[in-house]
Amino acid sequence: MRHHGMRDPRRALLRSGRTAQCLETRRNGRSAERWKGCSGRTGFAAEGGFTLLELVVSFAILGFIVVIVAGAMRLGVHAVDSGEKKIDSIERVRTSLNIIDSQIESEAPLTFNDDGETKLYFAGQRDSMRFATNYSIWGGESGYVVVNYKVEPDEDGKQSLSVSENVIGIDEERETKLFTGMDSIYFEYFYKGPTDENGSWVDTWTEDTLVPEKVKLHLVKGREDFSLIIPMRTPRPLGLPGSGIPDVTLPRTGLPR
Repeated sequence: MRHHGMRDPRRALLRSGRTAQCLETRRNGRSAERWKGCSGRTGFAAEGGFTLLELVVSFAILGFIVVIVAGAMRLGVHAVDSGEKKIDSIERVRTSLNIIDSQIESEAPLTFNDDGETKLYFAGQRDSMRFATNYSIWGGESGYVVVNYKVEPDEDGKQSLSVSENVIGIDEERETKLFTGMDSIYFEYFYKGPTDENGSWVDTWTEDTLVPEKVKLHLVKGREDFSLIIPMRTPRPLGLPGSGIPDVTLPRTGLPR
């Protein structure tokens, strides 16, 4: 009669003998056929199970795969973010260039009265340009505004191009930045004298009675030097002989006092 909760001594004895036989078989290097008989609960590698070494190798391979997949996902997310930023930057550059092109092409060679002396609104330096135009960034084609472009240094040592506008007759000024993070930004002006066969580009406009035929904007970043050449519609100021445009002298606006 077998009592519950008590181990059968005969079965334990048989099991221990079987284990000893398996150890002896393995120690003596006997045939694999005989060693197979040691599988099961009494052997070291149960049939259909895994050894500790196999489990360790499996977990190591699984961890390696997880690391590779996580790295690939991280690179994918970074590539998407970088691509979106690049697209936004390109779109901003395109919009800024369209604004500059539209304003310069719509330039009007207007004059203002400065203590009894008639002067042009147009003034051009290497790092700045001022002129009157009928194209406003904020108002579209809604009358004349005085535009000031100015190259300024950034906090990181780069250069930016800002633009400000004054509606003629109103002192209120609006300002925004068009380009940032450039290594160099500068303007050039095409000058061709009355007796010159070929004109030349200058970085300072000194003529008091003429506006340049063309303006060139340089945007330098690294080894790339992007230049945009914009023709001006009216190379002669208002009221001069041969211009065909009546004289209109407007209030002094958007100018340093």
